Formats: sequence, structure tokens, C-alpha cells
Amino acid sequence: MTSTTRYSADRPMVIGWHECISLPKLHLKDFAVKIDTGAKTTALHADDIETFRKDDADWVRFRCPDVPGSPQRMCSFPVVTQRAITNTSGSPETRIVIRTPMVLAGRRWTIDISLTDRGTMRFPLILGRRALRKKNILVDPGRSYLVSEKPQFEGPTP
Repeated sequence: MTSTTRYSADRPMVIGWHECISLPKLHLKDFAVKIDTGAKTTALHADDIETFRKDDADWVRFRCPDVPGSPQRMCSFPVVTQRAITNTSGSPETRIVIRTPMVLAGRRWTIDISLTDRGTMRFPLILGRRALRKKNILVDPGRSYLVSEKPQFEGPTP
């Protein structure tokens, strides 16, 4: 399958455990991510995370991950919430959560993303099951890039 494949409302889209997505409001286009149905929340690598007040609301400023084709830059978003999320070591940590549109295989919807240090991880983003819930998507854990092109390089820029 490619990203040009059409999906009907009753036929689920099958994706691999690696795919490429875009986060347009973060100016991140077609970058490789890991689909992680064991994770509830989507997590994005972010550096220099700091909160501030703007228009009587909590905001967060952070450096977006360095992905091929997208220069590293500072981003600002309203804070949706802060919640305790279990990290890869099994320890809970309080993370800031933002909400932004995501594009996968030509489909666009809004997801919540927690910000954390994933600098030692292969992929700058893991896409958790909450982002896929009620989207008529199935994950084939044995295959990759079923709805997107495999990038020449996966993971952080060397």
C-alpha cells in the first residue's frame, strides 16, 4: 500500500509499526516514527522546554527535534495539561502535553503529544494508542511503511 491508497469508512487502514507522519504546526514533514500500541500517549523529543504565561494561559516553548528535511527550531504552544506519564524505564514523570494536527497517509486529525527527552531514542516520536483510537486503524507489528514511503534515514540526524 502507498499513501495514495483510498480507504473506505468501513475498511480499516492497516499501518506498520514504523510509518512517516507530518506535524504541520511544528513544521515537521514526513518523518519516521515508531507506532507503539503499548504506550497510551504520544511522546515527542523536545529540548529546552520552558513554560510561560501568555494571555492568562499556560504556554510552553521548546526546541523541536532535528529531523531530516526539517531544520531544528523553537515552537510555542498552549499547554493542554500536565500529567504523570510512565517513561520507558517504568518511572512516572510529569510531562507537558500539547495538542496539534497530525497527518498520516493523507488523513489529518488532532492528537495530544507529551514533550520529553527522547534524544537517545532511534525515533523522535512514538505514536501511542490514544492517537489511533477510533480512527479505524490497525497496526501490523511485523511490517513497516505500509502507508508511507520508507525514508532514506530513520532516527535523529547523525
